[in-house]
Amino acid sequence: MRRLYQPYLDFLELPDVAALFAVAAFARMPISMTALALTLYLRETLGDFAKAGTVVGCYFIAMAMVSPVLGRLIDRIGPRWPLLVTGWLQPLVLSAVFFTAHWQLGYAWVLSTAVLAGLLPPPLTTLTRTLWRHRFSSDGERRMAYALDSVMTELNFTLGPALIGVLVAFANTSVALIVAIVCNFLAFVMFINSRALAYWQAGAKGERHWLGPLTDGRLVVYFCLGFGLTFCLGLFEVSYPAYALALASPGFSGLLIALNGIGSALGGAFYGIWHSNKSLEQQFAIALSVLIIPFVLHAWFPQLPVFMVVAFCGGLAVAPALTSLTLLTTRRAPALYATEALTWSATFIISGLGTGMAAAGYCIETWSLTSTFWLGAGVVATMALCAWLMKQ
Repeated sequence: MRRLYQPYLDFLELPDVAALFAVAAFARMPISMTALALTLYLRETLGDFAKAGTVVGCYFIAMAMVSPVLGRLIDRIGPRWPLLVTGWLQPLVLSAVFFTAHWQLGYAWVLSTAVLAGLLPPPLTTLTRTLWRHRFSSDGERRMAYALDSVMTELNFTLGPALIGVLVAFANTSVALIVAIVCNFLAFVMFINSRALAYWQAGAKGERHWLGPLTDGRLVVYFCLGFGLTFCLGLFEVSYPAYALALASPGFSGLLIALNGIGSALGGAFYGIWHSNKSLEQQFAIALSVLIIPFVLHAWFPQLPVFMVVAFCGGLAVAPALTSLTLLTTRRAPALYATEALTWSATFIISGLGTGMAAAGYCIETWSLTSTFWLGAGVVATMALCAWLMKQ
């Protein structure tokens, strides 16, 4: 066990690294909190998962669409002003989503305010991922940084939904969403007052194409694979709460997402110190191939004990898949588009998450809960085939 955590302890002793990871960890927690809290709150106020999933999906898709614009702006003027504007405005608009649903002003108003909130995302995740590129120069340190980053992200997606599950179980969905909105604002305040921006480096000078990093076909393929991967994770985000409600135990939704996140964190921890002679492309293809299994098992074995074990084991491949894909993207992205490339990656990732959540809500209301898991298995299998072909 010491062989697992000692390299991370040594890594965290580097100047400012531990503090930066602590800030990054808290900065990302509101994403998972907001996703689950908004889904449960809107399901209660709007009446069904199809409408709730569509609103939350559109929220994430709007966030994805504006991310490249923010990335290009940050590459040109720096991160401070985009962060200040969005950090103050998004919590206010999320509050408007809460009140339009609470006051029953109509589905159109709820959807519109959710889209507006999605168009004002504080670029904390993108800035954090770009930060590791600026802070670390060697491939080994970057691999460790992105692996640890994936572990911290999964812990966020464990603790965040778990907290929401507790709030729903002991209070209600309104309290859960209010807490999520407050945490969004606190995350911005913590990040803007940290030393993270001190490591920021201005983008390389040179002639920029209007398509930016999209001129690189290989990068576009990576972006599309990121969309497919998070589409499948979006299926989990809605399917787990729906499964818990089918058991008449909404609190289980946070537990299932948390179990999946814990499994992913452990998988990411092992991946960060795993020394392999396989290429990054091969590692990514292997992780995707393994991810097919939990979707099939969820569809075949809906009993709660089995469901919980599969949720945990299924997470083991998630962080390695995300980490290897991030490393492939950062290795390929030119310095001229350092931030913009990662924001395009975030665009595909977030839109994949939102589309997956919307698709899950539609499948559950139209067909059955099981259909979402078969859909996920098919998507992951297609991606795995593409990844194996790419490694040639």
